[in-house]
Amino acid sequence: MVRDDPPGLQVRPFRQSDLAVVRDLVRQLGYDIAEAQLTRRIAGVLEAADHRFVVAELGGRVVGMLHVFKRPALEKPCEAVVQAIVIDADARGQGLGRALMRLAEEWARAQGLSSIALHTRKAGAFYAGLGYDHVASSDLMRKTL
Repeated sequence: MVRDDPPGLQVRPFRQSDLAVVRDLVRQLGYDIAEAQLTRRIAGVLEAADHRFVVAELGGRVVGMLHVFKRPALEKPCEAVVQAIVIDADARGQGLGRALMRLAEEWARAQGLSSIALHTRKAGAFYAGLGYDHVASSDLMRKTL
């Protein structure tokens, strides 16, 4: 990590023992996922090439997570996508989100990517403060199969 990161911040790969905390963090994003389903999803992410999934610890306690991946596309250059980032509600405001976003950007650069994208519902001002520009709005459409 870098000098501006919160003292004691440790970022490390996900461990199975982190599952309950990660499930709570995902819940804080608005997704209540059954433990067995989340276990399968995490396994898929961990097995996928070009994905990075880490947790952030502060004082020995997991307080955040980041999932970023490399997305190839036809209509635009390949870029990194922050699929999920969340800091525990009790730990926000300490620079943890900024540290995880810096890590995502460093990972993207190391992959040879020149841009990083994400979707947000409520944290637009936070990302704008990190230099992210609002480039489009769209509706998420989904059909359950």
